[in-house]
Amino acid sequence: MWLIFSVLAAVSFGLRGILYHWTSQQSLNRNVLLCGTFFMGALVSICCALITQQEWTVSALIGVQMGLFSFGANASMFKGFAVGKASLVAILTGLPSVVVVFVAFLLWDERLNLWQFFAFIVIVVGILFVRYSNDITLKNLQGAGWGVLALFLFAGNDLSSKWTTIVSAPLFPTLFFMFATGTCCFGLWWLKDRAKDKGKEVAPASWTERRTFLIGMVIGITNVIGMIFIIHAFDQGKTGLVSAVVALNVLIVLLYTRFVLRDKFSKMEQSGLALAFIGIMMMKLVAS
Repeated sequence: MWLIFSVLAAVSFGLRGILYHWTSQQSLNRNVLLCGTFFMGALVSICCALITQQEWTVSALIGVQMGLFSFGANASMFKGFAVGKASLVAILTGLPSVVVVFVAFLLWDERLNLWQFFAFIVIVVGILFVRYSNDITLKNLQGAGWGVLALFLFAGNDLSSKWTTIVSAPLFPTLFFMFATGTCCFGLWWLKDRAKDKGKEVAPASWTERRTFLIGMVIGITNVIGMIFIIHAFDQGKTGLVSAVVALNVLIVLLYTRFVLRDKFSKMEQSGLALAFIGIMMMKLVAS
């Protein structure tokens, strides 16, 4: 079942990525958008916690750590895109599963058998092929530091999610603390932006803060569903394998750009897609 949950999480995060891609083309405040995204996650989580009557244990506070990792990872990723080469940052943010496999081995002695390791390598190589850009050289490595930071923070979020399953933390209270923490962080950043822009002449934006926040809440539905699936996957599967499969959400975004936006696939992207699907099939055979 871990593979099914992982694929469902990848689809959910892929839909989130499509919405992020669409909103990135709009004139709006990204901090307001992400504040709305995390707020919706907190709202859904606390409603589910009350309905299911889950206990609010101390272990649920791991969600605060998850929220800080998620906030830092997103902030670092966006900063990297702003100051450096987008393709380089994209490659780096596609590699958390490599860090996750190594740390999970050190912390919990999680080992992959030969076929699992081979399937893991195939999937990671597929992700790299999809994200690779031929115009990356030593001369345009700006933003690499932010990309590396985002890589480790995304990995930290995955490892924290696995930790919640090890200590049997209640799902929805944990997610509430995660999303509430992210809401506060992006909300404070939003207020900082408003204070900074106060008194300045700002060009009228086509998106109001209210409209941006509401769209963020819509995106938040895909985000919280993805988190529910990924935590169930971590509960039943090996950390590194789950992280690698979920990273395939980039393929969902790629298919969207191909069939909706009519972008053409490069040979490198086609090879990456093929490798990724081969890796998934290998995972299925290993899991069966």
